[in-house]
Amino acid sequence: MAPRKKTAPAPVKCADCQTGQVLESFQVGGRKKRTSDDRQEALCLTCLGTGEAPTD
Repeated sequence: MAPRKKTAPAPVKCADCQTGQVLESFQVGGRKKRTSDDRQEALCLTCLGTGEAPTD
């Protein structure tokens, strides 16, 4: 019989984002910075945009 092929385990999803991107609020205005009600997408700093949990 031929030896079985070893398959790599499926990567674990990041607990913070699941996709690599998160939604963050941002500030608008000249002198008095106020937080906007809108959100913008940002890179997840935990997994650096890969969507996989860090192994370290």
